[in-house]
Amino acid sequence: MRKLLVLAVVGFVAQLVDGSLGMGYGVTSSTMLVLAGLTPAAASASVHFSELGTNLASGVSHWRLKNVDWRVVARIAGPGAIGAFIGATVLSNLSTDAAAPIMAVILAALGAYIIVRFVVGIRPRFAKPHTIKFLAPLGAFAGFIDATGGGGWGPVATPALLADGRMEPRKVIGSIDTSEFAVSAAASLGFIIGLGAAGINWGFALALLIGGLVAAPLAAYLVKVAPAHLLGVLVGGMILLTNARVLLKSFDVDSAIRWPIYGAIVLLTLAGLYVAVLRARKRSSASARVDAGEEEAVRA
Repeated sequence: MRKLLVLAVVGFVAQLVDGSLGMGYGVTSSTMLVLAGLTPAAASASVHFSELGTNLASGVSHWRLKNVDWRVVARIAGPGAIGAFIGATVLSNLSTDAAAPIMAVILAALGAYIIVRFVVGIRPRFAKPHTIKFLAPLGAFAGFIDATGGGGWGPVATPALLADGRMEPRKVIGSIDTSEFAVSAAASLGFIIGLGAAGINWGFALALLIGGLVAAPLAAYLVKVAPAHLLGVLVGGMILLTNARVLLKSFDVDSAIRWPIYGAIVLLTLAGLYVAVLRARKRSSASARVDAGEEEAVRA
């Protein structure tokens, strides 16, 4: 019972992060489940089943707020579902010993990517709509990474669309969150075929789902009060650190080597936070100067 309550809290926190960043529920939850003792396949399966409910609630909310570009959803959801089904099948057929380090590498890479994404920052430019030539490969790749890594749809697809700059950020997040339901459904089907219903921890999935549903209405408020760049760097650092621990233990790396690596990751995260804060302040100062200049011009 205690473990289920902890997982409900994990689902709550993960959904708050995901709701404020447009990414992070899968990688955060999967990391915690693997640390709790689940196999990589069981962890990813549990997360994807819980995401069926959270994705549906998120998609409906975005639809009501008119944050969804249905052309993008139609072009990316299908390839994403195919990639997720293939990824779930691949992960289900790997042995636990083989899958653990592979999943840790994928999650650690996603953690590092999230840090870089929020430290470097993205300044979108609005241009022409996305074509299926761009969205289909992106969806297939993001769906495959999502299933094999226990998460990754948001960290791969959301920054790619923001970096391309053809959509407003709110439309990017709304469209990716809405299309993720198809990805989670396909991955769940793949895990049922590969693992069987008995191989999935339904209690863990339900606990994550309950925590995520409670957090969903609060996530929108968190977006307004919490700086997204700081949350992004912190979450990326946490994911990188926990999966580096799993990876180093898998290869029996001596503790004398492990601790300096952990320290380096912490220092990297702190440096990322510092740079992200500086960048945010510079942007705020530049924006204030522009506003002041426009106000003076109007008075003149």
